[in-house]
Amino acid sequence: MKAPAACTLEGGLSVDDAAGSITFNLVQPDAEFLQKLAVPHASILPASAPLKDAGTDPIPGTGPYMIASYDPNKLMKIVRNPHFKEWSKEAQPAGYPDEIDYEFGLTDEAAVTAVENGQADWMFDPPPSDRLAELGTKYAAQVTVHPLTAMWYAPMNTNLAPFNDFRVRQAVNFAIDRAAIVKLFGGSNLAQPACQILPPGFPSFAAYCPFTANPGEKWSAPDMDKAKQLVAESGTAGQEVTIITEDTTVSKAIGVYLQDVLNQLGYKTSVKPISQNIQFTYIQNTNNKVQISISQWFQDYPAPSNFLQVLFSCASFTPGSDASVNISGLCDKSIDASMDEAEAATIADPAKGATLWTAIDKAVTDKAPVAVLFTPKRVDVISSRLKNFTFSPQFYWIVSQSWVE
Repeated sequence: MKAPAACTLEGGLSVDDAAGSITFNLVQPDAEFLQKLAVPHASILPASAPLKDAGTDPIPGTGPYMIASYDPNKLMKIVRNPHFKEWSKEAQPAGYPDEIDYEFGLTDEAAVTAVENGQADWMFDPPPSDRLAELGTKYAAQVTVHPLTAMWYAPMNTNLAPFNDFRVRQAVNFAIDRAAIVKLFGGSNLAQPACQILPPGFPSFAAYCPFTANPGEKWSAPDMDKAKQLVAESGTAGQEVTIITEDTTVSKAIGVYLQDVLNQLGYKTSVKPISQNIQFTYIQNTNNKVQISISQWFQDYPAPSNFLQVLFSCASFTPGSDASVNISGLCDKSIDASMDEAEAATIADPAKGATLWTAIDKAVTDKAPVAVLFTPKRVDVISSRLKNFTFSPQFYWIVSQSWVE
């Protein structure tokens, strides 16, 4: 990145046309390399693919389906790819439907009604909370709920007052009523309280919550007395704090709730919503001097490093950049060393690596660089005629494995 003209990746690939093989020559072992190749960031494209946004002109792919037509305001029509041959059912199975029509433009409310009436088979957006009771009773057989490997959290800038004081970050974690925030998100049908970095069901996850009225495996209730004691010890009460949120209803509501919490702790707090198109990059850039914000993180692939190393390593903190995903700015050399050790162990001794990542999860959580709020859940509503609904924590509904009757 420092010298892009010299970055040609020369020697990075060895291609054997006769054998039909490609060899990636890495500078060091990478236990997660195959997972990285399997996510959309690493899609294989034709050499003729443009080095710019292709707009509405589909680029040929390698899967069982191809885009026949695409109108971003109306419809994307997907049909079978005549060149696809199933070489491995485990790696890439053939699909069941002959055609998939992906329509755009309906409101969330209208989309729910269309699925209920059999005019559509699924909706991309989660159903609005005011329809959940109806779906959970009259249409319960058509609803599935899955916890996502993700988190909503409040990054606190460890390099700016008052959050450069460890006690203040602890206080925020103790003071938050995570059950109240879950209600703001839509209730227990849509989220579950959380206070550690790794989400439930994720590799190396071991239930852990030090920031609750009864520290242990699960969050139980806020401890405002403990929080106020920590703020008093820090001597930071009275300072001004601004919370940066997205301009969405939920993000703003959570921001207003945190404003009330911080005010109770003795701070002079305001909320600043900004467009969700720019909020994520804005809160990453240290030039904007963001003290605390509301953000989300969804797994790229199921590896502990995808949360811990990506979000909290020194390497992920780049001052003055819009791409500094370590929003809290935490840089702990000892934790970094532990991460490097865990990465190396994952290759040589996976069981040892998994144990090390569990310890790192606790270590980062204890540093309180963020306040983890909850783990969201995915609610899918499908039509009564749709069969074999298959859910993946990575890609959600696997459309190609369903059919209609």
